[in-house]
Amino acid sequence: MTSPLAVLALIGRLLVIFSLLMLVPLAFAAVQQDAGRRAFSISAGVTLLAGLTLSLLMRRFRRELQARDGFLLVGLTWLILPAFGALPLWLAVPGLDVTDAYFEAVSGLTATGATALSGLDALPLSVNVWRCFMMLIGGLGIIVLAVAILPMLGVGGAQLFKAEMAGPLKDQQKLTPRMSDTARGLWVVYFVFALSCMLAYRWGGMSWSDAFMHMCSTVSLGGFSSHDAGFGHWNSATLELVAIVFMLLAGINFALYFIAVRQRSLRVLWQDIELKAFYLVLLVVVLLLTGFLLAHGVEQDGLAALRSSAFHVVSVATTTGYAATDYAQWPVFAPLLMLLLGCFATCAGSTGGGIKMVRMLLLLKQSQRELVRIIHPNAVNPVVYGGRVVSPRVMQSVIAFMMLYGATLVVLTMLLLFTGLDVVSAFTAVLACLNNIGPGLGLVGPAQNFGVLSPFQTWVCTFAMLLGRLELLSVLVLFTPQFWRG
Repeated sequence: MTSPLAVLALIGRLLVIFSLLMLVPLAFAAVQQDAGRRAFSISAGVTLLAGLTLSLLMRRFRRELQARDGFLLVGLTWLILPAFGALPLWLAVPGLDVTDAYFEAVSGLTATGATALSGLDALPLSVNVWRCFMMLIGGLGIIVLAVAILPMLGVGGAQLFKAEMAGPLKDQQKLTPRMSDTARGLWVVYFVFALSCMLAYRWGGMSWSDAFMHMCSTVSLGGFSSHDAGFGHWNSATLELVAIVFMLLAGINFALYFIAVRQRSLRVLWQDIELKAFYLVLLVVVLLLTGFLLAHGVEQDGLAALRSSAFHVVSVATTTGYAATDYAQWPVFAPLLMLLLGCFATCAGSTGGGIKMVRMLLLLKQSQRELVRIIHPNAVNPVVYGGRVVSPRVMQSVIAFMMLYGATLVVLTMLLLFTGLDVVSAFTAVLACLNNIGPGLGLVGPAQNFGVLSPFQTWVCTFAMLLGRLELLSVLVLFTPQFWRG
């Protein structure tokens, strides 16, 4: 049976951790003496009080969580934490309503990068720090963080890790015998990349605060910026190159880095099929759009075309969503191709969104298998991935996911169209949110923001971000009667 009270007991402790994380923007506010100091002091206190109260009220219900409890915990966590994450934004930003504040917090914690705010340059530094820092927290999931540092809770670590680290082949092996060790190892890798990225941005010319904020939104593949112009604020080829390198590194399954360190060999990286497909697809599209931009006169110089194509293709394909220019003004083929690429390019186990490259590879192999069966109906032709036969159960899961993904995309787009939003803005808004890309096209393009949407439209996009971050099945299973029947 599912035990909601036991789940709430753990959420109380997660809120305590979350309140302590608010000390980071509070420290920036104290140093800068900016207007966010009061907002973060109040928010940290409210969050701490709520966490302690919930934890104490539910302490007698604490027990070892079962598999289905893991899904409930993940779902509730990603609903509740943004509410507290939105509180300092609502208090510190004049005129920001509750809907947009919650949307911004969900966008941060899901590492989507869709923003409802304008005038970012004029915001208190602490507010921009908190927006970006939430992305760092959400990059690998606060659930994994909790399992890594709180093994004494007696939580079913394997269940939580399984629910949080999505991907069709995630069950094939454990990286270490204890899931808490696995989670801790992944976070060590994550923060090594984070520190390297921040130093690289500082070396490239950013201030320390900008380097910290853009590190947060790069390694998490989130895409928030502290400037309305994004990377166009610097117009620096060096900084764009740094961003490209770390976006490419963050788009890889972090478990591969963990294994490479343990084995002291890079062989696991260059042997991974998904990784090779990820880089090959990006290379082909970068070269294609470089020629496309030159052919259509968007860029006159080959090097400039390559720079613009590489930065924006990698940014959108990895679901980061940075922009150095308004690429929505390019001929429509280019931005639409990049958005579609963001639907599947990143690897499972990375901080990116979308359906993941491994699912696309499995679907292609299944399609090839069906074509062979038409010609040779009695042939034994299983789907093989990485030298292993893929079980029918895994393939059924992939196909079911894709069916739900397509249905969700259509239903949410139709909801936005029903409200009167134009078709380009509606479709690309859902596409960008469901795949955690960030900006879409039309009214929600890279030079615009989601603040133009009505409250109902904003809630639809918020729901899409949550579905995308938890890869649909982990959320939708909570709405099935079978989940609650025991």
